[in-house]
Amino acid sequence: MNIAEPDWALWRSFAAVVEKGSLSAAARALSLSQPTLGRHIEALEHQLGSTLFERALTGLRPNDTALRLYEHVQVANKALAEAIMVADGANAELAGTVRITASMVTAHYTLPQILLQVRAEFPAISIDLVPSDSPENLLIREADIAVRMFRPTQHELITKKIGESAILCCAHQSYLDRRGTPARFEDLYNHDLIGFDRSDLLITAARALGATLSRDDFCLRSDSQTAVWELAKAGLGVSFGQKVLIESTPGMVALMPELDIPPLEVWLTTHRELFTSRRIRVIYDRLGALLGTYYAAEKRKADASWKTA
Repeated sequence: MNIAEPDWALWRSFAAVVEKGSLSAAARALSLSQPTLGRHIEALEHQLGSTLFERALTGLRPNDTALRLYEHVQVANKALAEAIMVADGANAELAGTVRITASMVTAHYTLPQILLQVRAEFPAISIDLVPSDSPENLLIREADIAVRMFRPTQHELITKKIGESAILCCAHQSYLDRRGTPARFEDLYNHDLIGFDRSDLLITAARALGATLSRDDFCLRSDSQTAVWELAKAGLGVSFGQKVLIESTPGMVALMPELDIPPLEVWLTTHRELFTSRRIRVIYDRLGALLGTYYAAEKRKADASWKTA
């Protein structure tokens, strides 16, 4: 029996249902109605002559056939995404949209002033800013450019280091007035610590310093880096933050600068195909230059402080 080749829209809906687990979630992801998604799945099953999902109260569960097909659909989806990037790369106009993703802290506290200058220089280019502490997948166009606090390793990406950001222990002066100022790392055990909920980033960093911290040592926890920073700014306890933010925030005080906390590396990343798009290339280059100047100024101030200490 010859099977009619299903329309790609059916495969796209199929992949979304596999990934999201229900018609409603897939419909939201694709900005389609739930009945439309249901018709797509029924049409695909009819054209293939095979059932693909088990219907359950919790949603749709892909069967073995669906899972095997999904692997091939993923490959095709990646190839189409790369084709779109090649076409986008041929666009030589300095107009359109560039989608930038960065950590919550960088997106909220560093990039606004940087983007003020970028927009002044390239007013015809719109900017989509995606604050996210989860790595966005540049390959499938969730972002065009990423500002990362770690070095990306995917072979498809172009990346360059643009600076380092020093990390210090810190607290608001109002908290220190109430509870006193810790002079040594060991003193922190007698203070209210603000840290992450599920992430073990600070626990791992403390271990590298030869100290032991556990989740229970933090009386205030959030996996939102901006929430952690705002809690510290409100005087709720001791935390850790980027030196440049501590120094630019009224009332925030750097503590124990002698602690040898490794700085955050700052990397600028894009996909190699997108790098040929003129509008993405100019934003990438300008972001790199402005952020490089921003973090270089921080380092010069740190070096000057060290020499006069």
